[in-house]
Amino acid sequence: MEKPKDLRKEFPSALDIAYSQYKRDLARYRKIEEIMTRKVVTTTPESTLDKAAKIMGEKHIGSLIVLKYDTPVGIITERDLLSEVSASGIDLEKDWLLGTTSIKEEKVEKFMSYPLTTICRTARIKEAAQMMIEKKIRRLAVFECGKLVGIITASDLIRSLPEVPETMHVWFEVDYFMTKQVVTADEETPVNSVAKIMGEKRIGSVIITSKGEPIGIFTERDLLTKFLAKDESLMIEVGEACSSPLITAPLGISVHDAAVTMNSKQIRRLPITRERKLVGIITARDLVEAYAK
Repeated sequence: MEKPKDLRKEFPSALDIAYSQYKRDLARYRKIEEIMTRKVVTTTPESTLDKAAKIMGEKHIGSLIVLKYDTPVGIITERDLLSEVSASGIDLEKDWLLGTTSIKEEKVEKFMSYPLTTICRTARIKEAAQMMIEKKIRRLAVFECGKLVGIITASDLIRSLPEVPETMHVWFEVDYFMTKQVVTADEETPVNSVAKIMGEKRIGSVIITSKGEPIGIFTERDLLTKFLAKDESLMIEVGEACSSPLITAPLGISVHDAAVTMNSKQIRRLPITRERKLVGIITARDLVEAYAK
C-alpha cells in the first residue's frame, strides 16, 4: 500500500509559511551580544611575537586584542603572524627554535593591525557580517559605552546563519562563494615549507595530498597549537601533523548546510568535491560574505 502523502508539507498553509519566515527574520535580527565571545584575551605592543603566538596556540584562539595603557589599540591575528613574518624573511624553523634572529625579539606593535575595527554590542548580526566583508577582516572588537566587552569572529557568525527559502536555494549554493583555486602540498613536505606557502599567499590552510589524492588539511591554527605553542620542530613531514581524514561536502550544498557541517565538525574550512574530485574550498569568511548579501 502506498504511503500516504504529507499534505501539510506539499501544501503548506499561510501560517506555516509565515512562521518559517518569522524564524528566518528572527535570526537576521539577533544582536551581536547574543553570540559574541565575552572573555577577550589581550597582549601589549611591547610583547614579543613568540609570546603572542604561544598564547594563541595554548588557548586555541586566532587573535589577541592589543592594549596600550589599558586602551584597546589594535589586534594581532594568526594570519598577521604568518604573512608578516614570511614577508620579513624570517625563517620560522631557524629563528623560532634557535632564536638566531629577530622572532623572539620582534614586538607585537610592528605586526599588529590597527586601528581596531569596532562595533556596538547591540548591533544586528548582519551588520557585523557586512562590516567584516567591507573591511576585509574576520574579527570585530565589541564595545559598549567606549568599553571593550567582547569579540566576534566569522566563526561566531556562521553559527547564526538563517535558513533560506527553498525557492532561493540555488542562489545560496556554496558554488557561488567558494574559492576554486585550492593550494595543495604533498604529505612529505616539511611543515616549515607549508607555513611559508601559507604566509606568502596569505591563506589559512593547505590541502595535504598523498599520491595526488587529498588526505587531510593543515591550517594556521595547526601551526600555532601543534608547533609554535610547544616549540616543536617544523621540519617533520606535514602528513604527520595535518588533520585527517579530510572532511568534505559535495558541490551544490547550500550555504546553510555548509555552515551546519562546519559547526558540527568544529572546522572553519570545508573542501568541496564533485565526483570525489576536489573542486574548491569554502571558509567561514566566505559564508559570512554570503550572509552579508
